[in-house]
Amino acid sequence: MAVLQMQRISICAMKKNRKAVLERLQELGAMEIDIQLEDESGYKKMDIGSSKATFEKQAQVADRALEILQEYVPEKTGMLASLNGKPLIDRELFNKAAKSQDNFLETARRIVALDKQIAEQKATIQKLENQLEMLVPWLSLTVPVSYMGTRKTSVLIGTIAGAQGLEGIYSLLAKYAPKVDAIDVQIISTDKDYTYLAVVCLTRDVQIVEEALRAGGFAKPAQASSKVPAEYKKELKEEIDASTRQIESLKKEIVDCAGSRADLRMVSDYYRIRAEKYEILGQLPQTKNTFALSGYVPSYQADKVVKEFTEKYDAVVETEQIKEEEEPPILLKNNGFSESVEGVLASFGLPGKGEMDPTFFTSVFYVFLFGLMLSDAAYGLIVALACGILLVKCPRMATNLRKSIKLFFWCGISTLVWGVMFGGYFGDVVDVVSETFFGHKVTIPALWFVPLNDPMRLLLYSMLFGVIHLFTGLALKGYMCIRDGRYMDFLCDCVLWFLLLVGLIGMLLPTELFAGIAGAQIYFPEALKAAVKWMAIIGAVGIVLMSGRANKNFGVRIALGAYDLYGMTSWLSDVLSYSRLLALGLATGVIASVVNQMGSMGGRNIVGVILFIVVFLIGHTFNIGINLLGAYVHTCRLQYVEFFGKFYEGGGKAFEPFMLKTKYVDIKEEN
Repeated sequence: MAVLQMQRISICAMKKNRKAVLERLQELGAMEIDIQLEDESGYKKMDIGSSKATFEKQAQVADRALEILQEYVPEKTGMLASLNGKPLIDRELFNKAAKSQDNFLETARRIVALDKQIAEQKATIQKLENQLEMLVPWLSLTVPVSYMGTRKTSVLIGTIAGAQGLEGIYSLLAKYAPKVDAIDVQIISTDKDYTYLAVVCLTRDVQIVEEALRAGGFAKPAQASSKVPAEYKKELKEEIDASTRQIESLKKEIVDCAGSRADLRMVSDYYRIRAEKYEILGQLPQTKNTFALSGYVPSYQADKVVKEFTEKYDAVVETEQIKEEEEPPILLKNNGFSESVEGVLASFGLPGKGEMDPTFFTSVFYVFLFGLMLSDAAYGLIVALACGILLVKCPRMATNLRKSIKLFFWCGISTLVWGVMFGGYFGDVVDVVSETFFGHKVTIPALWFVPLNDPMRLLLYSMLFGVIHLFTGLALKGYMCIRDGRYMDFLCDCVLWFLLLVGLIGMLLPTELFAGIAGAQIYFPEALKAAVKWMAIIGAVGIVLMSGRANKNFGVRIALGAYDLYGMTSWLSDVLSYSRLLALGLATGVIASVVNQMGSMGGRNIVGVILFIVVFLIGHTFNIGINLLGAYVHTCRLQYVEFFGKFYEGGGKAFEPFMLKTKYVDIKEEN
């Protein structure tokens, strides 16, 4: 468990080598760029905005082409494909694709253009179908919708609101055009909203007739074709068919490009890498012949980086220790077990300046408490096996995801152990199945005790584990005080609190109150009783006198000390927080038992067996899911609030090296 030591590194090289230097830095992935120059006079920076934007746009084109290919030619992938991570390819293959970037970019643009044409054709089809739908009510009309009549007669073609009959229309005309008698009305079609009609009258009367119709809501068609509706329908369908055939042809062209998918991925990552490089190029201070950059590198890699660039590029490379006022990025180094909890730690915050890496202690307590909360051997076995299989089957899994899966693997093992200790195997499924279906009750005995039968015992042990957890946090605070030479802080903020808390616990244990909770009386010799009492007194008095030691005013100092002593109540609430270990442990067992009892209600017959299997699968799947979530959330809370609250603040910035950041492939490192 450690926060790796960082060194500041500065590189000055010939300007002609700047791209090569940056490319090699990307490949090494060992340096975080953080350019700091005491004197920037004489330096200038490149304007690379347009070049960077070009590469980003090209990467986006390739990404869009890949999305289109996935839409039209989906890749067949296995169930675990998403967990397998990015494929690992040889650098030679990547470089080969990069050399043909123009050809593949043209392919990408062609795919995007084809997709655009498909979209346009679909829009055309939609437009034609809308026209066809509007044409349906007029199909029985034997003249064009735009037909206006002859020299002596006029035709009014349009719609009236609502479903109208001939009688209603003639009544409307008689009311508003009583002097016009030469009128012929023909209803083309009707629906619930409109009546579609054609009205023939003399040309001299057309204005009067139209005004009369408008009184009834008459309106001419918005789009009036010069073709007979039936013929126009045929033309529209032919156009739709032609667009459909065009779409199929365009789709075939896209499908034919599917063989370029792998190359497009590499080219997209190539442009992405170049965009990252040009972003750094824009930050480099440069003179006419030289450039400079600086940043952070882990100490164990510093010599390698220095040797690499001094030998290959005739550069001046210097390393120096981190200054006191600097806050370097944080890079953690832990063993295979502890690294699994680094994601949990990062969610709270990486170690701040001067803080230790608590990953090891966090991992031990996390796994221990998680298993205690879930505490069913069968559930633990399922979780451990599932995670173990994923870890074996998916060796290329992303680092952070792999750590999370590994964490749940260890939590599964812990759950299995606690389940054996408590005798929980899908709750009491062995008891229920044996009694219901075989007529003889069989019980797998608990290695320790059954929490459902003795909950107070588990509560006491939960409190004990909580005290150990909290005291470990206080001890780590003391360690950091001694490490940093803050011996007075160690005495006043750690030792005195240990004396007070241990003394109070020692005073509580032999009391009748504790005996009533524990179900057993503890006896202390008088000398031990006196000792723990004096420990509590010395601790309390010391806290009152020394907690406010930074203040020179004695009265204020005592007041601050008394207030700090009042903080003892927070210790009580922290210890009580560990009762959630009991609550979640019992919840898992109770729900499992209820599921088993519900499943056994069908009795000893074929229907009962089927019912039990169905209820068992659904019920226990729900139980393991909800309690896995509960165990995860509450274990994190015990770490973040109770444990970290005693010694850890976080706030460190993660080490982010300048490296090959790809989306689709990982490039194999050259030896």
